[in-house]
Amino acid sequence: MKRKKVVILGSTGSIGMNTLNVLEEMQQQYEIYGLAAQTNWQRLAAQAQVYRPTLLALTDEKAAYALQDSALFSGEVLQGEQALTDICEQADLVVLSVVGIAGLRPFVYCLEHGIPVALATKEAMVYGGQLARNLMDATATPVLPLDSEISAIFQCLQGNHKAQVDEILLTASGGPFRTWPIDKIKNATLAQALRHPNWSMGEKITIDSASMANKGLEIIETRWMFDFDPKKITVVVHPESIVHSAVRYADGCVMAQLGATDMKLPIAYALQYPNRKPNCGKELDLFQVGTLHFERPDYEKFPCLALARDAAVQGSAMQMVFNAANDAAVEMFRAEAIGFWQISEIIAQALESFSATKLNSFEDIYAADKQIRTFVQQIVKKFI
Repeated sequence: MKRKKVVILGSTGSIGMNTLNVLEEMQQQYEIYGLAAQTNWQRLAAQAQVYRPTLLALTDEKAAYALQDSALFSGEVLQGEQALTDICEQADLVVLSVVGIAGLRPFVYCLEHGIPVALATKEAMVYGGQLARNLMDATATPVLPLDSEISAIFQCLQGNHKAQVDEILLTASGGPFRTWPIDKIKNATLAQALRHPNWSMGEKITIDSASMANKGLEIIETRWMFDFDPKKITVVVHPESIVHSAVRYADGCVMAQLGATDMKLPIAYALQYPNRKPNCGKELDLFQVGTLHFERPDYEKFPCLALARDAAVQGSAMQMVFNAANDAAVEMFRAEAIGFWQISEIIAQALESFSATKLNSFEDIYAADKQIRTFVQQIVKKFI
């Protein structure tokens, strides 16, 4: 059997490394053809020595030159933003796990060229919005979700009719600040925001989980991935993170997907779909878990979630504005230029200032993203 060529965009991040671990058990099925990262050339070189891909890509040109000068990889090293699409040309499957708007161009490229995508970059779907959904419908290119919650919804929909879905129950851990009073959350530090109680993830998504902006992005991702009315999507706080999401059907039945807090499980499901085979993910022990809890989200304590929920209803443009403003604000928070609570304040200002935004093409999205980031930088200067 001919092996499929897989390209991993974002191979040095948490999802990328977990994907490589899963692929170690699928060597008869997949050839690791290409690996791509932004700046971490040392880790990329180490991965190349283990997995021996044909191509590497680094969007940061200085990092690309450093890798070439190191002589640690003898193959071709692509560089610059275009590298994320160039490396996909010969792929049979692309695992998309780069952060932010950088994932949109390769997502669009793969859709247009019929290259199946295993999608972990929720921002690509959120930025793309209606335009991405239209392209998915027009091309019928397979898109398989890697996010644990979106994968759970996908699994719960299998064998059922979409028209019979009454509600999507999108679960959220609540992050590290779930039980904190609002005054304490307002003064949360970067170190505190990075202490997720259940998941080990990259810094950006961990901070988004602390603000619950990540769950807001997943509302929007769910809306476009499955083409559901966002009013049918309900966030359920579930601190154990065992129920990864659920679907309520017209007959009152609720189908839920449960699993250990291990990203290898949804990754393996996407790579083996529609089959289910043993993998290196953790097994769930219900006796050890014991008890499960479910709560309504507190929108006052987590205004980012409220803003995203409202943006999801308002439409594709406001969803994109929310995403871009959150990306830029979190970047400022990581640089300790703003406080944690100011993330939501900046997003609210951006949504108001860009309320007239129209997105008629993907180029409009890229242009608006730059404008919103400049706007956020100007706001931050006023805070300093």
